[in-house]
Amino acid sequence: MSILVHVHLLSGKSASFEVEADASVESLKNRAQSALVTGRGRLLKSSGEVLDGAKTFAEAKLMSGDVLTLHQNQVQLTAIGHASLFGAFAALLGDGSVATWGKAGFGGDSSAVQEQLKDVRQIQACAGAFAAILGDRSVVTWGKATSSGDSSVVKDQLRDVQQIQASDAAFAAILGDGSVATWGDADYGGDSSAVQAQLRDVRQIQAAYGAFAAILGDRSVVTWGYRDCGGDSSAVQDQLRDVQQIQASECAFAAILGDGSVVTWGRPDEGGDSSAVQEQLKDVQQIHASTCGAFAAIRSDGSVVTWGDAHSGGDSSAVQEQLRDVQQIQAAYGAFAAILGDGSVVTWGSAVYGGDSSVVKDQLRDVQQIQASQGAFAAILGDGSVVTWGHADSGGDSSAVQALLRDVQQIQASGGAFAAILFDGSVVTWGHADCGGDSSTVQDQLRDVQQIQASQGAFAAIRSDGSVVAWGDAGLGGDSSAVQDLLRDVQQRKDTETSESN
Repeated sequence: MSILVHVHLLSGKSASFEVEADASVESLKNRAQSALVTGRGRLLKSSGEVLDGAKTFAEAKLMSGDVLTLHQNQVQLTAIGHASLFGAFAALLGDGSVATWGKAGFGGDSSAVQEQLKDVRQIQACAGAFAAILGDRSVVTWGKATSSGDSSVVKDQLRDVQQIQASDAAFAAILGDGSVATWGDADYGGDSSAVQAQLRDVRQIQAAYGAFAAILGDRSVVTWGYRDCGGDSSAVQDQLRDVQQIQASECAFAAILGDGSVVTWGRPDEGGDSSAVQEQLKDVQQIHASTCGAFAAIRSDGSVVTWGDAHSGGDSSAVQEQLRDVQQIQAAYGAFAAILGDGSVVTWGSAVYGGDSSVVKDQLRDVQQIQASQGAFAAILGDGSVVTWGHADSGGDSSAVQALLRDVQQIQASGGAFAAILFDGSVVTWGHADCGGDSSTVQDQLRDVQQIQASQGAFAAIRSDGSVVAWGDAGLGGDSSAVQDLLRDVQQRKDTETSESN
């Protein structure tokens, strides 16, 4: 027995299909995607319920005349980022499935859990693994087992998961009742048993390299993980009251209290000891951290207070008088760059990592935003041009592409290169070729680009049709050929339609 169903897109485009009652919902979805010339999506009932593709029409209780919606979410990319020597990408596709590529043992190969990766809503990454939250709020993990790619020990606890945070080799999930489940390397926060009874009514979690800090509903803080990386906050526990937000460097934490003061803990030489500037830490609005172990706090009057590793930006004394009316701060691996109210820029920290911008100081006018690789900065000016400085091999020298850098809208950075999206959706890259600074092999594909994500040594761009283009070090995610059929799903449909109409 056949039934007639109608499938609509949110745009209003629609198509009708005659299907057998014992046919699968998945088969209808595939037919609808092809007929409506669109990418992967989810079929929804008029009630908003997402239909299970594995069920038949009879099992899904669909009737003739039912109107379904093919809902597409925008493709989202998650990358194992700059802190990892390995690299992989996970693309959350429009139908809630996932495509992965990059270093196989570090999250680039999800084949062992592929059948479980359905109706995925969010993906989080640590240095060697991914964790996906599904529509039913359960979790699927993959990647290096010791980097939290194996969550089997806590699988029964991973229910009603609201959000996940990651250290370098562990995950921490906040559940619907405010409790927390952790897994991964115990030395990196994967074991929270010592504080489990305290982890109640958790609202936020922040992570350093090897530790976690949770803000509870009463604004107190619970920490766990590697002691020297901030996992032990006992020395300042009585001060951690009315905590509003927490920032982390690699091995230290800094908490802003309700009165604008700051409490720090963790490795002293990486920002865990702020005693030298404690009296200045008043009316703090924001805190930023360099990876190497320094903090920079913006106060309500636009001044800046720094502490931590002096060579990595913890000492701003050389430019302190210039740090007035600061609007934004960007951090590189061992340096900071501050945008002032007049659009000029002040930098400090290691010159090797971009802490010295004197060569381009006169060009840094009307700066709108700044992006940082590990060792360089790139600033977008009001006229859409770009100014760069720092280590040349990290993207600090853009002279080879300077004439192309016009009408720049966004810039993304890998560990050693930059990729700029222009107004027309094309892309310009520069920096270390092995980190994605050379996009010549895919340049003709880089059109209508909406967004770019980066790993340590590669880039992946999402185009307006939902397809994805990757380049850079193949071992770090620069080669997506193994999953290209999935990542070009929409473009293939459009090409097919064009061919058939000619």
